[in-house]
Amino acid sequence: MKVIFIKDMKGKGKRGEVKNVPDGYAQNFLIKNGYAKEATSSNLNTLKRVQKAEKDAYEAEKAAAEDIKQKLEDDKTIVNFKSKAGTDSRLFGSISGKKIVEGLEKQYGIKVDKRKLELPEPIKSSGYTNVPVKLFKGVEAVIRVHIMEQD
Repeated sequence: MKVIFIKDMKGKGKRGEVKNVPDGYAQNFLIKNGYAKEATSSNLNTLKRVQKAEKDAYEAEKAAAEDIKQKLEDDKTIVNFKSKAGTDSRLFGSISGKKIVEGLEKQYGIKVDKRKLELPEPIKSSGYTNVPVKLFKGVEAVIRVHIMEQD
């Protein structure tokens, strides 16, 4: 019997796969427990529509990430902060990922999730710092942050 897997099942099939399995196994286990459904022509057409919609959504999300990358890596896009600092350019406090994301949105209107920043620890010195960002699978950008000493 041909079935379409609805959920991933280790060793048997992944979600969206069409496979031939024994009739009893399909009826008594896979279909009964919601792991698969029978591969009728209407179910196969539904599967194709769902896969196309998922692919289109993936492409749209990737295109949006590419667009944000272009904006972030533009020469004019530098997130500026003013902070009090000691004589050796060390800040009193620090600039965290949350502050960088808020500054980016406030200054340029670009929204980025703070969890996508690859900032191992907050910035604690003045000057220019490059902060890498993973926008999407295979799409990475760099945010330039400039911290100036406050008078």
